[in-house]
Amino acid sequence: MYPVKNKLKKLHFVAALGAAAALPAMAQTTVQVTGLVDNYVGSMKYSGDTGRSSVVNSGGMTTSWFGFKGTEDLGGGLSAKFNLTSFFRSDTGQAGRFDGNETLFSRDANVGLVGSFGAVSLGRDLAPNFLPSILFNPFGDSFQLSPLILHMDVPWFNASGWTNSVAGDTGWSNEVIYTTPDFNGLKANFHYQFGEVAGNTGKNNIGANVLYFHGPLALTAYYQRVQVNNPLEFSPDNVQPATNIPLPSGMVAARQSNWFVGATYDFTVAKLFATYDQTSHDIDLKDKTFQLGTSIPFGHGAILASWADTKRSGTAIGEPLKRDTVSAGYDYNLSKRTDLYAVYMYDKITDQSTGNSVALGIRHRF
Repeated sequence: MYPVKNKLKKLHFVAALGAAAALPAMAQTTVQVTGLVDNYVGSMKYSGDTGRSSVVNSGGMTTSWFGFKGTEDLGGGLSAKFNLTSFFRSDTGQAGRFDGNETLFSRDANVGLVGSFGAVSLGRDLAPNFLPSILFNPFGDSFQLSPLILHMDVPWFNASGWTNSVAGDTGWSNEVIYTTPDFNGLKANFHYQFGEVAGNTGKNNIGANVLYFHGPLALTAYYQRVQVNNPLEFSPDNVQPATNIPLPSGMVAARQSNWFVGATYDFTVAKLFATYDQTSHDIDLKDKTFQLGTSIPFGHGAILASWADTKRSGTAIGEPLKRDTVSAGYDYNLSKRTDLYAVYMYDKITDQSTGNSVALGIRHRF
């Protein structure tokens, strides 16, 4: 009996030592469950709407999402990383940002390496336009209330027929991204999306952005060239899939070029934002968008205000169009992870009814 007990004790001791020895290796790998839930109550009317809607909607300030992120220390300053994150509508529990966007990991689905050389990512990831546009307007990545993001990224399926000025979505599938090391606050990202069409290399998206942060000053710029009817992106049935722009019969855009510059300066008492971007196509169609904004610290939050003006012109649409959107509100921090917000928005498109909206919401990060 005793020899058997002693052997068992030795086995337990060896197993404990093995587990202890494995702990450092396990500690080198981290996996995080992360996400954000954002819902708001609103009375919404965008320019061109026939009436006002009372809503409980998702994503007032940020599109709701959840997922998994992880890194592994490979030694020698090299790390592996992955991102698997998914959009969802927290007002209904539906997947994706909108109907037809139910892909499991439509926000991120990528893996890559990080080291002294910078970083490389493969899979579904950000488009070149995303970071510059959300970091250089006071309402961030609000697809409901940010004037800049509404003009750039959100099509209207109402009487206005207004379509997003920037083609290609804010995320690209089948993408390779190279990110440079940080050079005293300056970093660049180079993006290339494969079209994956046999015998046709023309359906590729390409672009780059630069971001500079130094003290109170921040600067950015991006350029991207997009195949407008790239088969990897979603197009609703009531929008021409080859253009995403309502065009006269027989006119079809195939390529869009888009460039953007932006700056912010933090005066402590207020942070100022300014951006300008321009899109053009291989037909006569052009958008020019100018945005000004501010974020003013007040109490446990900030007063936010932003104005965006877009002028659309070209023989492809006939008479020029103009859109002005203004948002103003207050974002109150209950904690580091939870905030409350209240926003009023004015929206006007040429020859369309005026829109006025009010939204009250809560956002929680985990």
